[in-house]
Amino acid sequence: MTKCYPTVSEEYQNAVQKAKRKLRALIAEKNCAPLMLRLAWHSAGTFDVKTKTGGPFGTVKQPAELAHAANNGLDIAVRLLEPIKEQFPILSYADFYQLAGVVAVEITGGPEVPFHPGREDKPHPPPEGRLPNATKGADHLRQVFSNQMGLSDQDIVALSGGHTLEGATRRGLDLRDHGLPTLLSSTTLTSRSS
Repeated sequence: MTKCYPTVSEEYQNAVQKAKRKLRALIAEKNCAPLMLRLAWHSAGTFDVKTKTGGPFGTVKQPAELAHAANNGLDIAVRLLEPIKEQFPILSYADFYQLAGVVAVEITGGPEVPFHPGREDKPHPPPEGRLPNATKGADHLRQVFSNQMGLSDQDIVALSGGHTLEGATRRGLDLRDHGLPTLLSSTTLTSRSS
């Protein structure tokens, strides 16, 4: 099955490439790749496959979503990104925050992640409580990742692995633990995968 992505204009694509260069410079200069990856993940991680609500649609910048307990400290990412976003008004916040996550992966030595623009900003944030809470164990993680998001155990481990980068951000920005899984807490899931 081939995925179908929205079509954007050449002007929009050019803005994506220019924004990507500026994001590389900012993320390298501020050493904030983990924070940008967390912003992208926390935005996307609210998606509910059954209701088709939540997800990476730019709402994470809204005070109501920034106030969610799991989003502690993400206001820093939003503030860091805003001067660059202002230079590219054509880009949606939804695309811009996901692009910051893509650049964060690349900056930290990860693979080049395919980026498909065309997300539209939505006006209302999802309800609190959609992100997984690692303190509730593997069954809870499976419930959120599998039932809510439609992902596999392998996806859980891959996505949770990004939180191993978070330790440096928490130390550098004095963020309290936000209760999300780390690679260590998620690796037990692979042993029960089929």
